[in-house]
Amino acid sequence: MQLYTTLNTGQTMPLLGLGVYDMYNQEAEQAVEWAIETGYRLIDTASMYENEVEIGNAIRNSNIARGELFVTTKVHNQDQGYDSTLRAFEQSLKKLSIDYIDLYLVHWPVKATRKETWLALEHLYQEGMVRSVGVANYLSPFLEELSEYANIVPAVNQVEFSPYLFLEDLLTECQVKGIQLQAYTPLVRGQKMTDPRLVALAEKYGKSPAQIILRWALQHGVSTIPKSSNLKRLKENIDIFDFAISSEDMRLIDGFDEQLRVVDDPMEMFY
Repeated sequence: MQLYTTLNTGQTMPLLGLGVYDMYNQEAEQAVEWAIETGYRLIDTASMYENEVEIGNAIRNSNIARGELFVTTKVHNQDQGYDSTLRAFEQSLKKLSIDYIDLYLVHWPVKATRKETWLALEHLYQEGMVRSVGVANYLSPFLEELSEYANIVPAVNQVEFSPYLFLEDLLTECQVKGIQLQAYTPLVRGQKMTDPRLVALAEKYGKSPAQIILRWALQHGVSTIPKSSNLKRLKENIDIFDFAISSEDMRLIDGFDEQLRVVDDPMEMFY
C-alpha cells in the first residue's frame, strides 16, 4: 500500500520515500535495492550526496518499470547559476543513467545565485527535460522573494520538518500556493525516540515511535523521505498505511513543537 499526491504539474508522487543522504558506494546501492523491493517508489538523492551513480545502478537493477518510480535529485550549491545549473543537470542525468528525472530541486537558496538557478530549472521544465521542478530549504521569505521573478510555481518544497519542528504556517502557505511540502529528517535523526509522550502514543497504537511520526506527517498531507540503509528500518518506516492517528492525538503531537533543528537554518542564507 502506498499513498500518492498529485503535484501542480499533474504528476503523481508517492507521499513516502527514501532519502539517501550520507550513504556511499555499496551501502547506497544496497539500500535503494532493498527499498524498491520493500515497496518504496520515491527515491531522493542529490548531486551533493555523491551517490547518484549508485542510485542509478540500483534503479536499473530493480525489476520495477521506470515509470513506476519517482526519482528526485538536486543542484549542488557550487553548481548554481544559470548555465552551470543546466550543465549540472546533464551531469546528474548522466550519473544516474536513467532516461529522465522526475523532480529537480534547488538544494539550498544560495543568495548570489538562487534567481538564476530557478530560471534555469524553469527552462529545463519548459523544454520537457524534467517532469517537475521545485525548491528545498525555502522558508516563507524565500518563497515570497521567488514569487517576484518565478514564471511557474514550484511543485515541491523540501524542508526540515518534524513534530519537533512543526512549520505549520509554512505548511499552510504551501497548501494555499499549490506547493507540495516534503519533510527531510522527519525522524529528527533519532534524537526524540525516547520522548515519553511519543513512546506512550506508540504503545497506544501498537506502532514504533518512528511510525507515529511518519504517520503524523502523512495525515498532515506532508510527503516524507526518512533515511535508512537498514532493511528492518526500511520495512518499519513504510509500514504506516494500516492505521490512523485520531484528530485528538494529532493535535497532541502538533504540540511537541520546540523549533528543534538538526540541520542548518536556511534563514542564514537570506541576507
